[in-house]
Amino acid sequence: MTSTQKRTRTVLISGAGVAGPALAFWLARYGFRPTIVERAPALREGGYAVDFRGEAHLSVLERMGILADVRAAQTHMGAMAYVNDAGREVSRMPADVFSGDLEILRGDLGRILYDATKEQTEYVFGDSITALAEDADGVTASFERAEPRRFDLVVGADGVHSTVRSLAFGPEEAYVRPTGLYSAIFTTPNHLGLDHAGRAYLTPGRLVAVYSARDNTEAKAVFYFAAPGAPSHDRRDVAAQQRMVARAYAGNGWETERLLAAMPSAPDFWFDSISAVRMDSWSRGRVALLGDAAWCPTPLSGMGTGLAIVGAYVLAGELALAGGDHQAAFARYEDALAEYVRGCAKQADGVANWMVPGNRFMAWFVHQNYRLLPYVPWKGRIAASIRRTANAIDLADYGSVLRTRQNRACGSALAPSDNAAAR
Repeated sequence: MTSTQKRTRTVLISGAGVAGPALAFWLARYGFRPTIVERAPALREGGYAVDFRGEAHLSVLERMGILADVRAAQTHMGAMAYVNDAGREVSRMPADVFSGDLEILRGDLGRILYDATKEQTEYVFGDSITALAEDADGVTASFERAEPRRFDLVVGADGVHSTVRSLAFGPEEAYVRPTGLYSAIFTTPNHLGLDHAGRAYLTPGRLVAVYSARDNTEAKAVFYFAAPGAPSHDRRDVAAQQRMVARAYAGNGWETERLLAAMPSAPDFWFDSISAVRMDSWSRGRVALLGDAAWCPTPLSGMGTGLAIVGAYVLAGELALAGGDHQAAFARYEDALAEYVRGCAKQADGVANWMVPGNRFMAWFVHQNYRLLPYVPWKGRIAASIRRTANAIDLADYGSVLRTRQNRACGSALAPSDNAAAR
């Protein structure tokens, strides 16, 4: 191991969502010193439901020792029922397609990850990176509030609109691919009395859904709508975002008006365009990207959270195996994940037309397919296909490899004295 490799121990991570804390967990286990900087003033509570699919996703949670905690906080959601204007069910999406093998609210998952990392990770809330200056020995990061600091490596785990990606790789427009869809999600009272269930109302170009959360004590309102060619929105202007949602759903029917009326007073509100991120490489010098910042498959794939967890495990493991040689580690990280990421991203292909049909015929066709699904011989193939995609990666057991190396090194250190004694 070279002197440069030995010094590679401090890692600045931008983003305290899912990918960032997951990476910090493994880095701390392997002897690195992670620091997470997060623009928000505190952990983001609430949020929408995210899910894990297949053994690959679940095995990483188990290796982290948090699988039991995630299971304890899971939503236990049933099927999503599609209804007509009068609220009568017309079709149904099976639970294993809708919520995967294990579903949890994003805020609850974030809290579990934070609790698992807070003792070994420095968290800096209410701040953001503004500049990165790299040299042969490290990276100087400048911040909105704090004084500049030096780190060996920087990782952007800060989502589709990644600040780190913009600073190190260039403008967002070069990598972010809008789908023409937008989404809004917020918490609302469970006024429909839903019991671990959801209701969805589909009209051309618009989907509005509501599902119960936290043991039915609240609900999540979800809006997906088509607005191709819409002007870019200000990601920090919540009032303008809510006006855009209200305009898109004016006169929509069912429970839409009631949900829209609750939107301004919601305790949380998330809004964004539905976009994919495509990049040829996820690293440049001493800077790497992780999760949605590197490869967002869009929320339509159902794979984003699982990919973030798996990606964090692989990136930290490769850094540990490389002894801190970031160039070798980043190259192996990309080699290990590139094909897997492409496969997971393909899960989103064509989903937009099913989720938000562009015309009445397509909406009718979607309902017909969901209505017939329980009766066709291949009814389980959709969920099985998604699960196969999620499992299409062989994860190395980095801990075992590192322990074997350590044992061999210890054996080699003892060998001279053993030989001397034998003589």
